Amino acid sequence: MYTTQASGHVNAPRPAVYRALVSADAIARWRVPPGMRSEVHAFEAREGGRFRVSLTYDAPDAAGKSAAHTDTCHGHFARLVPDDMVVEVMEFEARDPALRGTMTMTTTLTDSGGGTDVLIVHEGVPDAVPAADNEAGVRAALTRLARYVEQGEGAVEQGGRPSGAGRAAGSGG
Repeated sequence: MYTTQASGHVNAPRPAVYRALVSADAIARWRVPPGMRSEVHAFEAREGGRFRVSLTYDAPDAAGKSAAHTDTCHGHFARLVPDDMVVEVMEFEARDPALRGTMTMTTTLTDSGGGTDVLIVHEGVPDAVPAADNEAGVRAALTRLARYVEQGEGAVEQGGRPSGAGRAAGSGG
């Protein structure tokens, strides 16, 4: 298990960034990498609230962690501090024991330069997930988060595409 850390800047106030962290619709757009589509199965944006999200590869030869072409993770919101911090505890739904284990992702928001600095610390990532891939994925997600918040929700649909239930009960924002 290892830890990945990445930071970025969003030219928007903390409340706008926070809303994108606790909205199922937003997550379905900015957290999905290029070449994949997302489905939000469950999303209860409250402390203790559960979430379950699948990312499916567009390429038929891409291998998923949970199914042939899909990565699914589930978890809960361990801590929500409005406009300041989101702590998610999650794990992959995987048959391979090397991909199992509890991960914690802490996203911290800080005022900076008329906008918001975003720090993501992803702890407990299974060693079977290449560290370089995880770090690149987190950095790319930060870029898409900034684009989503700064330019509006349609700004990230070129990279990742939502599918299915982008909205879920208790989705916040």
